Amino acid sequence: MSGTPRGGKLAARTNMSRHGKDFYARIGAIGGRKGTTGGFAANHDLARIAGAKGGRISRRRKVTEHITAEATALQAQQVAVEPTITQEELDLAA
Repeated sequence: MSGTPRGGKLAARTNMSRHGKDFYARIGAIGGRKGTTGGFAANHDLARIAGAKGGRISRRRKVTEHITAEATALQAQQVAVEPTITQEELDLAA
């Protein structure tokens, strides 16, 4: 029954009966000790450099740019709605 949930439970029970109740804790600890990457916690300066690179290439707009773009769009809408009357039109209407 390999590859099924039931088979996995039976294999786990067999492993624990043969190798002790702490079998999975022991093999997990061995795997953790063998790790060599360390991640960013091992090198603070590298993490700082990588974060700066990510910030420079970010696709998110800055808050001020976003507000300016919205304000420009609103002004464009208002200008389009407001009719402009020339002096000639005023003279003709009078």
